[in-house]
Amino acid sequence: MPLLEAENAFTEAATAHLEPLAEEIYRSILGHTELTDVSYPAPRGAFAYYTRTIEGRDYPVHCRRPADAPPPVPGDGSGDPYEQVVLDENLLAEGHEYFALGDEALDADQRLLAYAVDTDGSERLTIRVRDLASGEELADLIDGASYGLAFAGSGTLFYTRPDASMRPYQVWRHRLGEPVSQDAKVFEEPDERFSVGVDTTKDGELVVISSESSTSSEWHYIPVAEPEAKVRLVTARRPGVRYSIEHHSGDFVILSNDGNENFAIYLAPRSDPDRSRWEVLLDSRDDVRIEHIDVVAGHLLVEERGHATTAVRIVPLPGAAPASEPRVVEAPEAGTVQLGTNLDFLTTKVRVEASTLVDPPTLDELDLASGERRRLWQLPVPGYDPTAYRTERRWATSADGTKVPVTLAWRRDRPQGPGPALLYGYGSYGASSDPAWSSRRPIHPLLDRSVVYAIAHVRGGEEMGRHWYLDGKLDRKHHSFEDFVAAARLLASEGWTTPDQLAAMGRSAGGLLVGASVNLDPGAFGAIAAEVPFVDCVTTMLDASIPLTTNEWEEWGDPVSDPAAYEWIKAYSPYDNVKPEPYPRMLVTAGLTDPRVAYAEPVKWVQRLRAAHPENRRRILLRVELSAGHFGPSGRYAGWRQRAFVAAFLLDAIRAGASAPSGVG
Repeated sequence: MPLLEAENAFTEAATAHLEPLAEEIYRSILGHTELTDVSYPAPRGAFAYYTRTIEGRDYPVHCRRPADAPPPVPGDGSGDPYEQVVLDENLLAEGHEYFALGDEALDADQRLLAYAVDTDGSERLTIRVRDLASGEELADLIDGASYGLAFAGSGTLFYTRPDASMRPYQVWRHRLGEPVSQDAKVFEEPDERFSVGVDTTKDGELVVISSESSTSSEWHYIPVAEPEAKVRLVTARRPGVRYSIEHHSGDFVILSNDGNENFAIYLAPRSDPDRSRWEVLLDSRDDVRIEHIDVVAGHLLVEERGHATTAVRIVPLPGAAPASEPRVVEAPEAGTVQLGTNLDFLTTKVRVEASTLVDPPTLDELDLASGERRRLWQLPVPGYDPTAYRTERRWATSADGTKVPVTLAWRRDRPQGPGPALLYGYGSYGASSDPAWSSRRPIHPLLDRSVVYAIAHVRGGEEMGRHWYLDGKLDRKHHSFEDFVAAARLLASEGWTTPDQLAAMGRSAGGLLVGASVNLDPGAFGAIAAEVPFVDCVTTMLDASIPLTTNEWEEWGDPVSDPAAYEWIKAYSPYDNVKPEPYPRMLVTAGLTDPRVAYAEPVKWVQRLRAAHPENRRRILLRVELSAGHFGPSGRYAGWRQRAFVAAFLLDAIRAGASAPSGVG
């Protein structure tokens, strides 16, 4: 701890001159945020659910009202005769330096709310149950849980527990009012590559248990009406085959890659869901990845992606109204569309949300029978004019000739010629970095200071389909870093920036991306922000006792038993490939209680970087959150201050640099 405190003191002294700029950016974030606001309510049966945010308070207030009541108006909710506060996170956070709501679940009658909280960033959760009719907390309290909650009949709650390495591996059944010591274990996953989860199907008929690795999966279920029934298997796991399920009118709706790299959707009878009984409902396509499914009565809701863009597809299920037809909602240009919050299984309308990097989110409602589309809401952004900005798609050419999508955003009145730019990336686990509006990234304060913001959609994500992910993992992980460097070179070659005016930002596995990329080409960047970065890859992947190691071998490779995996991991591991030369200015962050990337990884990396060259001793800074984990400080104001500090560091580092005439603008 003294070492970490000393590092924080060193960083604080080295960045003291940034305080005015960080405060200016922070005030800009506040100025473009409706600090007292209310979300658009989402109906579920007799109620509609929404959240309020109130100026000066860090956390949302979860509320509900009768589904047929008028929509709520911004404010603190006082005097609203229809409003019931379900959960006030601000009250739950009192007395804690860190707070996060980990999970929540309603029972079928919407009378009981189970919720799980994390009060130290370790992601070991405490579960409580609230009677919404009285507002009272029940005596039930479950410590040491993981993510996943599901109610069943007879006052039964299912939850998960993690093992010593923080892998959720067990599902337990708790009967409300009985001691936790009497809880029954209903499922355990012995294979350390697999993590379990628990939920209920959208129609409320089944409790479902997932057991998933990065390459295969298996699902079990228990009828909600029979909470003590034996766990039943949907279909057995097979290497390389992933599937997920929903339930509709006695059939399983199954999303799977069995024989279809980009996934297809099937129907199978619940009475006999063996693979031989699956019937194709929506076939796979070579250029489109089917990513997620949801169901409402009579309709299948599909999120899909391909060609670096997203779409929502609505498909009638057998027995749907005759007037219903398949419909597709496309994303805006260089933007993203996704399903909105659709809580109600018995609905005739569904919601879709769309945005770009510069256009605030809109929420539309689509009538399933007529296809009529109606605008319900758009995020209010004070003092913001989206027409002052522009966003476009570009394509970089990677080392092997692959075309890599890059999404750019900038102010239209930005001075022409090379100037400051920020390149963001992630590129792991098949997680796509969609170009969508986000309050989590300080984009607009940077755009307003003439910075071009870019996302490199590198291999390892799924922006271009499942093959895009497979071509950026295991022995092909080097493609992610080559793609990121190619995106950096594109920005320079098109005249947007110069290397010394280009910053790179990545978080967690994105920290690996920027760390490996700067080793690959240190001269491509003028500054780096690596937040909670996964950078000591060899050491971590060799130690099965570290959280998430064994169930990550399918993502990175198993260096313990596979010499080839050891070699390819060591070939890109940022810690193991530091060069004896000056590096760009770097800000590295860590979380003391982080269970995903142990704080020792970034700490070791920083020390090796500093030892590599005398100039790095003053260029490489480390900041450790002593009361937080992987997701940084909790509370929106602390989060905004953290993002403002990182933005100020990067902006200060890249503001200097030569300008040259250019035709971009």
